[in-house]
Amino acid sequence: MDIKKFNKSFHYAISGIDYALKNDQNLVIHFIVSFIVIIASILFQVTAFEMGILGISMVMVVIAEMLNTAIEKMVDLITREHRNDAKIAKDVSSGMVLLTVTGAVIIGMLVFLPHVLNIFR
Repeated sequence: MDIKKFNKSFHYAISGIDYALKNDQNLVIHFIVSFIVIIASILFQVTAFEMGILGISMVMVVIAEMLNTAIEKMVDLITREHRNDAKIAKDVSSGMVLLTVTGAVIIGMLVFLPHVLNIFR
């Protein structure tokens, strides 16, 4: 294994995350919400299994948002003019994020609702 190649790959990946965080407002919001979910998980003492499910959900949302950013940038690179195919690609990409976030919210509700209800019992 070439350690220099590995280090370059790692640097490129960090640069991509850095770019996305600096240029994608929605990604920043997802990271903030993820941080809040982690704090809530600690406060409600969710199980390791529940935290694992929440963690996977949070990562999936971030991945979807970064894929959306990459697709939008690629479409913009290919064409600057308004084309229906470009719009469809961007809309489908945004829809992917919406579905992923919706799923994560449902999972969050399923995990946290029993803990919240226990407070009121």
